[in-house]
Amino acid sequence: MNKKPTDTRKKILATAEQLIYQNGIHATSMDLLVKNSGVARKSIYRYFATKDDIAAAALNARDARWIHWFRTECDKGHTPQDRLLNMFTVLRGWFESDRFRGCAFINTAGEVGDPAEPVRQIAKLHKQKLLDYILELTRQLDMGQPSAMAAQLLILIEGAITVTYVMGDYSAADSAREVAQLLLKQAPH
Repeated sequence: MNKKPTDTRKKILATAEQLIYQNGIHATSMDLLVKNSGVARKSIYRYFATKDDIAAAALNARDARWIHWFRTECDKGHTPQDRLLNMFTVLRGWFESDRFRGCAFINTAGEVGDPAEPVRQIAKLHKQKLLDYILELTRQLDMGQPSAMAAQLLILIEGAITVTYVMGDYSAADSAREVAQLLLKQAPH
């Protein structure tokens, strides 16, 4: 049975995403991608002109999937405040999973020096989507300056991710949640 072209493309992207998240962009060679995907190099180049194109497409796919997952899990809270605080519970579960290797977007952005590079732009867009979601929730609360609160909560999220990955401290999500509770309690109304 012949595979559909979209199946092959999905396989390439899924493999590339896994390898990039595990090893980084620079350590993910075309040889490694061919070996792990089982897709011939020539076939890979039918779908993607360069390794950078593969990395960008894989990160875009991860962005869509991660944001959807995060929103779905956080939205299980009953109120906007519950959903905001639930972000840290969701993060803690992710941190404790076998698949946690830090933030793919922070990791890959750190590999690329030029802010105009597609990988950096994808990372920036990912963080903007996360900020937009947080802002959507803070606007639902009866508080002044929802934009400032959203920015502060984003910093707590990013800090928790980084501390957990670098220090191996899963409780960073709990600490960030405690700070978020204080910020929400002290927010001007």
